[in-house]
Amino acid sequence: MTEHPLVHGGRSAALATACVRGGVAAGLGLGALAVLVTAAWISSPYPDGGPGGALHLAAGLWLLAHGVELVRTDTLSGLPAPLGVVPMLLSVLPVWLVHRAARDTLDADDEGLRPQTSPSGAVAAVAGGYLLVAAVVVVYSESGPLAADLVTAGLWLPAVVVGAAAAGVWTALGRPLPGQRQAAVALRATGLGLVTLSAGGAVAAAVSLAWHAREAQAAYAGIAGEWSGRVAVVLLVLALLPNMAVWGAAYGLGPGFTLGTGALATPLGLVGDPAVPPFPLLAALPTEARGTWVHGAIAAVPLAAAVFQGGRVGRAARSWTARDTALAALGAAWACGAAVAVLSAAAGGPLGTGRLSVFGPVWWQTGAATVLWGACVGVPVALGVRAWGRRVPRPKPLPAPAPGAAGGVAVAGPAAGLVPSATPAPEEGSRPDPAAGAAGQVGADPAAETPASTGTDPAGTGTGDADSGAARRDAHVPYDAYDSFGPYGDGGFEPYDYLPAAWESGPPAPPILPAPPTPPTPAVPPPPDRS
Repeated sequence: MTEHPLVHGGRSAALATACVRGGVAAGLGLGALAVLVTAAWISSPYPDGGPGGALHLAAGLWLLAHGVELVRTDTLSGLPAPLGVVPMLLSVLPVWLVHRAARDTLDADDEGLRPQTSPSGAVAAVAGGYLLVAAVVVVYSESGPLAADLVTAGLWLPAVVVGAAAAGVWTALGRPLPGQRQAAVALRATGLGLVTLSAGGAVAAAVSLAWHAREAQAAYAGIAGEWSGRVAVVLLVLALLPNMAVWGAAYGLGPGFTLGTGALATPLGLVGDPAVPPFPLLAALPTEARGTWVHGAIAAVPLAAAVFQGGRVGRAARSWTARDTALAALGAAWACGAAVAVLSAAAGGPLGTGRLSVFGPVWWQTGAATVLWGACVGVPVALGVRAWGRRVPRPKPLPAPAPGAAGGVAVAGPAAGLVPSATPAPEEGSRPDPAAGAAGQVGADPAAETPASTGTDPAGTGTGDADSGAARRDAHVPYDAYDSFGPYGDGGFEPYDYLPAAWESGPPAPPILPAPPTPPTPAVPPPPDRS
């Protein structure tokens, strides 16, 4: 049997392959941004700097997509200004590349000859290869107009890369959940609440942008003159759309977001003097000093998220105790709060110095508000859904039979006359007594016992027998009595249960017998000759 050459290397060869995969993923993301920035630089009628400046800009944007704060050195005042707002849509490509590299590291080939590593080894190798390339990019950016802040580069960059690699390994293993059922349900509820909160924030931001469409159009026309500049602004707006969704969610949660030092926008109103630079998306921010019911209606977003989150836990907790249900719902609230805090930290940050040093949602405030919504709304909803699912339906009581003259059941309303009485069926060959059948119904109308109903003719006209058939049809005779006479004047009447449906086979058809042969016609003799 011939072994694959990589198998001889064993574990070290597998780790080296994973490290190379991480470096390739970093190069692909950086190259894609470099191509985009270079194309914008070539198409610009007034390019600022040469190709080196375009490459430095691409390196800075790549680091910014990983959460690294940049420092602008070419400002009008000459003082360095920080830039920490991450275009969250720009982060999708690098995160997906790391995720795919880690996932493919643990996926065996079709013949099973590729050496395998442990999950932790795959995460470390892929992240290590990626971070080697990132370190080179950080050093390169220090000589450009957008230098990387070393503190945030040492914190956010490894955290994002390791998290994406861990998610890729988790996907390769089949996305296993914790063995404890409560933890697995809490994680699913966290995902549902986070998706609901993000979708609601996106809808709120879109509605506000549509309401302030005229202001947004004016801001767009003011900062973009040539078509290349307009295309660049449109691309920047698209990259910041997820940020607007997080801002909308933070606004609905209650803490809102800061618009500079001393300015805060909440559903209750705007406090302070906002320092908002001209930008199309920022034109959608609320500017009213006092909030109206329209601003307060956005509180339905976190309310719906908490209800869905608690309902998800409650539906799975029908067999749990109330304590386990409350702990699972509270764990989902804490997990969702942590995720919202991370997203808020990425969606906001400084845009400069002075009043622009604080801009966007405050991460710890939005995270704490998410936990409070989940604890105050999600936990009671989970307990209520659990109690509703554990209820035992009570059987409906049947009506008690009322004692009658002959032990029958009294039926009131239009159904009277449709329920047979308990009067025994007459013997075969005897004619049932209509008066006895009528007496077997409790609550029957005494006026019904007329001479016509008893089959007698007081006038002696001889019509009693003619009317007795109708009396028997209306006397509620038991069903067994129909075996001895025809209620509709048909002696061959036979009761039946139901007619066969279209998909059921009916009774077998009688066999078709051949026709009897026709006897031969006898020959007629000729008449005798009388001549």
